[in-house]
Amino acid sequence: MEESLTKIRHERSRKDFPELKLDDDEYVEFAFKRARICILMILGAVAAGLILVLLAFLIVLLNQSRIDEMGRHFLMIILFTLLASAILIGLVSLRIYSGNRLFITNKKVTQMIMTSLVSSSVNIIDLTSVEDASFRQDGIWQRILHYGTFRLSTVGDETTYTFKYSDIAPAELKAVTKLISDAKKKYKKAE
Repeated sequence: MEESLTKIRHERSRKDFPELKLDDDEYVEFAFKRARICILMILGAVAAGLILVLLAFLIVLLNQSRIDEMGRHFLMIILFTLLASAILIGLVSLRIYSGNRLFITNKKVTQMIMTSLVSSSVNIIDLTSVEDASFRQDGIWQRILHYGTFRLSTVGDETTYTFKYSDIAPAELKAVTKLISDAKKKYKKAE
């Protein structure tokens, strides 16, 4: 029964997360993204940029009698460039946001971090190597908006892996800690 459930969960995980390379008896327990507040911050910044550019368009249109035709065309080109830049920056930021993921399977942790369109990293940590899992919120805004930094510390070289702007709930943190503990117990039994 346990074996067939593992196989079903494995197949479902392969279908839902094709970017992961899973072992035959491995399946995804948790899949975390950055907090949704990040999307609101990106959209807010893009909206502010668009409003500023549209106000500049309005000022140019209202003062077109004071500006010669060549100057007006030059200003319009600059404003259209700024408008396109604001939209492009928003799209790139959303792509980078979606490229940051943290997967916890029944065997390992896979962290995918994207810092730009051309810079990304993947860290894979065996669950038995994880010493500690914690969640930290710094400041009142992180507490109010329910996001913070999820940290995993490893045994040995004492490396700490962080997943910033995360909205992991206390119940999820508790479940992750239990999963790590269970993996260590299975490993010790297998020795």
